[in-house]
Amino acid sequence: MTLSGLRVAVVAAVLFAVSPFAFAKGDTGFLDRSINIDGQTYRYQVYLPADFDKKKSWPVILFLHSVSQRGDDGLQPGDFGIAHAIRIDRDRFPFIVVMPQCGKDKKWVVPAMQKMVLAELDASVHEFHGDRTRIYLTGISMGGFGVWEMAAQYPGRFAAFVPICGGIHGPPKVPDARVSVAADPAIADPYAETARRIGKTPVWFFHGSADPVVSVEESRQMAVALKESHSDFRYTEYPGAGHEIWDKAYAEPELFHWLLSQVLAVPTR
Repeated sequence: MTLSGLRVAVVAAVLFAVSPFAFAKGDTGFLDRSINIDGQTYRYQVYLPADFDKKKSWPVILFLHSVSQRGDDGLQPGDFGIAHAIRIDRDRFPFIVVMPQCGKDKKWVVPAMQKMVLAELDASVHEFHGDRTRIYLTGISMGGFGVWEMAAQYPGRFAAFVPICGGIHGPPKVPDARVSVAADPAIADPYAETARRIGKTPVWFFHGSADPVVSVEESRQMAVALKESHSDFRYTEYPGAGHEIWDKAYAEPELFHWLLSQVLAVPTR
């Protein structure tokens, strides 16, 4: 076998190991995918717009769902949160959208789930020609905590962040949902530390003022910290709204235009 032939064979083997589903020309909409990590198979979904063309590079949204979609079927994230917004009006989403599924009884803030998320993101970017300068991270509720966590851990990886009804300290009923900087006794102010790590990466985050699950003070304190660090951020608070505000947030007319305007100068892996 020639060297070039060997390279082709290796690439083909890697793609088969990532997913048993081969992308066929014309496949769009919600696609089933799977990946094997350390001997365990994880299922997830990827959305491709109707005019998807692999010859061009595409912006990518990585979506982290809430606690009720946890499991191992890979399907539940495909009909909730951002997936629901896509099904209402697909024309608003000229993106590849990657939708991992958090394991049962696990949370997005734990390292194993972050490893899975990034592996699925990388596999999708490779398979569908995603643009590494335009990768955006969003999440709702438990996924909002995951966004703040990954924003602090991987500040040069994403072009923008959109956490919705998330926070830094876990809510009273689920204290271990907190992000890692909040669990570190050496960090006196986890809000300020999160803002410092995010740096100049743009953030637009949302919360309901009457949220009974995750206190609105979580987002209010992050807004103060981001302002004091001279960060690039927007904060939208819905007066009188409760916890489930994601449909309202994803329906914001400017949100996805704003995302598309954010581009990384030098993406990191």
